[in-house]
Amino acid sequence: MRAHAVLSPSASKRWMACPPSARLEEKLRDRFGEQSSPFAAEGTKAHAVAELKLLREKGRLGDADGINQFNYDARLKALGDVSKEMHQATDLYVDIVMEKLFAARRTCPDAKLFVEQRLSMDRWVPGCFGTSDAVVVSDEILDVCDYKNGSGVRVNAKENPQARCYGLGAIDAFGDLYGFQTVRNTIIQPRIDHITEEQLSRTELLTWAETELTPKAQLAWRGEGDFCPGEHCRFCAARAICYARATQAMKLFQTGMDAPAVLPDSEIPQMLAMADDAITWLGELKAYALRQALKGQRWPGYKLVHGKRPRRAWRNEESAREQLIRAGYKPEQFEEHKLKSAAAVEKLIGKTAFDVLLKDQTVQGEGALILAPETDGRPEYSTADIDFSDMGSSNNSNNIE
Repeated sequence: MRAHAVLSPSASKRWMACPPSARLEEKLRDRFGEQSSPFAAEGTKAHAVAELKLLREKGRLGDADGINQFNYDARLKALGDVSKEMHQATDLYVDIVMEKLFAARRTCPDAKLFVEQRLSMDRWVPGCFGTSDAVVVSDEILDVCDYKNGSGVRVNAKENPQARCYGLGAIDAFGDLYGFQTVRNTIIQPRIDHITEEQLSRTELLTWAETELTPKAQLAWRGEGDFCPGEHCRFCAARAICYARATQAMKLFQTGMDAPAVLPDSEIPQMLAMADDAITWLGELKAYALRQALKGQRWPGYKLVHGKRPRRAWRNEESAREQLIRAGYKPEQFEEHKLKSAAAVEKLIGKTAFDVLLKDQTVQGEGALILAPETDGRPEYSTADIDFSDMGSSNNSNNIE
């Protein structure tokens, strides 16, 4: 079983914002075991592919810990089918890491690349350790690269505590061997063409660790501090049953009314601000309750039942097709043929080929109008753009004679 740090770098954003969540998560992990998902499995596989490709590059450069093409092919085959999209994403990541290595060796011939490097941050965070995807070390700069396989949430390097933790671990591992005074953290998210960097002086990073990281880590290690619900709850194992989060969500229903069944307009912005979090929490609470019921938990007043039945499916499509033909029906009467979606075709042939061949063949409308906080980065839509040209005739039709 893979070891877990109570205060892991990957969860540092959460336990820095909500210190007692770390110990609460530890209890839940011991009680319910690890929670896995297809997305996590895909990410693990992509990291394994990326690691093999970097080790192959090191082998081509003659590095002792590199591998040859034969070894690469054998180990890649053992991972199972690797999609074209995963190859394209990991190729881009490898290109960026190798560019950093070649740039470093131009000024420091002894620069080295470390792949899947185990790092310890225990100097600053009790029991903290992790594995960095790629570290390039030279006398000029320390490069820490992190591959992100996800495509749903953009991850930025600026002020990213996980990336900074790995930078600290690399300082601890290599700081006495190389004279670098600059640390550059790079987060590479190839599936959405999102690559960001943060560059800090060695002194700046160490100061951040002393003044920000360590004090919060000490609180988290002791299980002290205040629970603080927020965006960082997304990947917390306690998110469905955290009392502080439930209390925050329930505030939505504690607003007053100035008359029976009437919400004053002045209350609505406050309720909108809480609505998304409350809806998300309610969904996670229901999912948690179902998951526990499937494990044998009995919830008073509730029982497990089958929901709406899924659509009927063919037991054997070819057999059903033959039966229809024997009955005198023609294939065009029961078969459909259409072009795959633009997104599916782009995934099939790759973004570069898609842009060359088909970019001019696609159209994309505007997204549906939604209310978003003023802090949202998207441009505001002006209601003045609405066409009221036919309002006059509409009003006239409703005139009372």
